[in-house]
Amino acid sequence: SQVVLKISNSSQDAIVSYTKALTSRFKSQYDIKTKLETIDKDVARENDKTIDKLRANLANMLGDANRIQNITVPIIKDQVDSWVGYMTEVFCSSTPLFPVVANEAYMDAALMMNTILDNQARKGRWKSEFIKFFKDCAKYDLGAVEVFWDKVNTAKVETDLEFSAKQGKPKNIIWEGNRIKRMDLYNTFWDTSVSPTEIAEYGEFVGYHDLISRNKLKQLVAQLGDDAIIKNIGKAFNSDTPMSFYYIPDINPNAFIRNNQVGSDSFNWAAWMGMTAQSDSKINYKGHYLLTKLYARILPSEFGIQAPQPNTPQVWLFWIVNLDTIIYAERQTNAHEMIPILFGNPNDEGYKYQSKSLADDMQPFQYVCSALMNSVLASRRRAISDRGLYNPAYVEEKVINNPSPTAKMPVKPSAYAGVPLNEIYWPVPFNDDQAGVALQEINNISMLADGVSGRNKAQRGQFVKGNKTKFEFNDVMQNADNKIKPAAIVMEDQVFTPLKLILGTNILQYQGAETIYNAEEDRVLEIDPVALRKAVWQFKITDGAIPASQEMHEDMWQVALQVFASSQQLAQEYKPGKVFSYMMKLKGADISQFEKSDQEIQYEQAVTTWQQTVLQAIKDNPELTPDKLPPQPTPEQFGVGNEQPKPDKTLIQAIAEAEGAHK
Repeated sequence: SQVVLKISNSSQDAIVSYTKALTSRFKSQYDIKTKLETIDKDVARENDKTIDKLRANLANMLGDANRIQNITVPIIKDQVDSWVGYMTEVFCSSTPLFPVVANEAYMDAALMMNTILDNQARKGRWKSEFIKFFKDCAKYDLGAVEVFWDKVNTAKVETDLEFSAKQGKPKNIIWEGNRIKRMDLYNTFWDTSVSPTEIAEYGEFVGYHDLISRNKLKQLVAQLGDDAIIKNIGKAFNSDTPMSFYYIPDINPNAFIRNNQVGSDSFNWAAWMGMTAQSDSKINYKGHYLLTKLYARILPSEFGIQAPQPNTPQVWLFWIVNLDTIIYAERQTNAHEMIPILFGNPNDEGYKYQSKSLADDMQPFQYVCSALMNSVLASRRRAISDRGLYNPAYVEEKVINNPSPTAKMPVKPSAYAGVPLNEIYWPVPFNDDQAGVALQEINNISMLADGVSGRNKAQRGQFVKGNKTKFEFNDVMQNADNKIKPAAIVMEDQVFTPLKLILGTNILQYQGAETIYNAEEDRVLEIDPVALRKAVWQFKITDGAIPASQEMHEDMWQVALQVFASSQQLAQEYKPGKVFSYMMKLKGADISQFEKSDQEIQYEQAVTTWQQTVLQAIKDNPELTPDKLPPQPTPEQFGVGNEQPKPDKTLIQAIAEAEGAHK
């Protein structure tokens, strides 16, 4: 387990001061939240705050469908979603997410590792965390995930023998395993003196804030058990919550619940429910607490911490409540020796935080397309609500501006002196000859955006006219991936390679013996930690970057099947059955679960040979009795289970009867 040490009060005060200084400096020196929120509003198309937009939106909400709102053309969201979909296909399309391979001697250990990883990925919902991480990388060109060994109180159902009905009864157990958490960059702070992709290995600190409820904090304290700094628990619950350090962006003005109201402690729920605090209670609970989790590479001696090798840089983890009280301090003794928060920077160009994200690249195109689209809408507004010149001496303004298209326009009596009506009101002529041009320009600019991002309409599931053959289309799609493939390779190198190292070392270091069900193998595996540590294995990443055009074409596939079926030389050099199973898997049909084991094949070959021997013996001497014939092979002799069907009559009797009927 991790090394949890007791630290003095003065050391705790020094660590709290250090954490406050880090968060305050990051908050005051870097305006990252404004940048993130601007991009998020562009993606959500919520940056248009003009009066015309707000008035039309309000009119629509009140049921007036005649008002035309401005439209923000969703260039950024379309490109971001396409990029995220590609990365999801590359990194999240296999089961388990990161398959383990090993040579034949360590196949059992590899199967254990795959089973463990699949179980932990399902329990921790890794895929949803990775998808949020990919969205951050597409929007901000920066994303981060935390990889740590977690312990969670959970339950399993056991049979209660005390009840006659043998009812199920939950039993509290501790689940342990790798947890992956996507970092909320609005509430994350880190060492900006190093490149984001080097923070895990060389950075001095990474931390983040979480806003949690009182009950959640109680659960965390209970989960820590004796490892928590018990004397500080009461002080932590009594401390005041500094809400200014936790930021929730206000992206969607029409959200079901406005996030900026979360965490307000002004309402006393206990009093509202008629509950009054006991007079002898020493804890003044708050509605929410700010929990700061800080990973820091420190010299323990500088903080007065009594630890082995106090003048050697060490990675420590601190849990601090309300930036006031430490409830947990632990030296990280992981074998990988990294801060377990990994940053991705897919467009890394070598100058740290200056690279542009996909959303940044698409922003000008979205603004120009939106301006052109809104010019078309403005012409529609102009066409249905004309502009004109009028004489206020003969007609009132409210009459002119009546929104009803069928309203009559009364003229003042003074106009009856013979003033022509065209001198009372004169409509300004309007000729809309630019709307079609603007729409064509929008399409052209969208194509420019596709050129910058390297994505085309077909890749985003949109129909494209043309008479290309299948092979020509596959060539186009293969070349279209050329611009996004480097980003996938960079993500593998920056994030997933060290992530897999952390996953593997955590399992080898902390995994205990347990029983886990493997769904693909349809059997229960006994996990042996000793066998895992002795095995030599490696990860392989799902190669979703290979397009369908690089898979075997239909004609080649059919020719290959025919060659393997007819060539005895290939049958001697390869395993035709295994090759056929692999080729079927390439086409999306995994039939490997129906493959016969080597023992079954040997048994069937022995039975076939025995049948031929018996048949020849009966032909040579029809008077032979069964006891004179060689014994029939049995499944048990070849290690095959008893699943073989038992015939109504022995095989010898069947052969003899068939031979007699033939005569």
